[in-house]
Amino acid sequence: MNGRGMRGAVIGLVLAAALTGCGIRSTEVPTDFGPAPSRMPCVMSNSATLSSQSGDGVPVQVFLVCASQLVTVDRSVQIRTDKATADQVRIAQTLLDELATPPSDQEKQAGFVTDVRAGTTVTGPGDDDPDGTLRFSTPPEDLSAFALAQIVCTLADSAAADDHSVIMGGPAGTPLRRYECTQEVRSRPGTVAPPTQSVGS
Repeated sequence: MNGRGMRGAVIGLVLAAALTGCGIRSTEVPTDFGPAPSRMPCVMSNSATLSSQSGDGVPVQVFLVCASQLVTVDRSVQIRTDKATADQVRIAQTLLDELATPPSDQEKQAGFVTDVRAGTTVTGPGDDDPDGTLRFSTPPEDLSAFALAQIVCTLADSAAADDHSVIMGGPAGTPLRRYECTQEVRSRPGTVAPPTQSVGS
């Protein structure tokens, strides 16, 4: 058999084996279908991170929304020094205001957004409230799912809370609840609400 005939026979055998299955399991071979779909990185460059931490303020972390998840972002803030307000309330109000601040250009380019709206104020516990209570001018139940998750996780992870949870309520006289920030909330803040527990005032 000449060289051309030999090649033809070999090709014929290979095709026959492929058509009949020949009892050999296929193996997974990486296949190049082109570049993967682009995704928002949710990570800022080192220069942008250093810029956000610059200044004479206090370094804090707040939770912003990126790719439908909660992701921490480093910020530098000025804590108010109002002597008539407890430290916990000052910290909570500062963090709330920071959450309501539109993301910087670098944060926007990385895909970060915030669902917290400006204008909400925080006060401390009323006469019959447990220590550590934070009362909001906007009741927590009136917040969007993303905004509530941002606030709960930011406060629960800060000096404004104890045991990684936070007691929150609306204006004086409204029910109080203890909110927790879990990994499930961070991963799916739009569909998984922070776990709550009723707190007697």
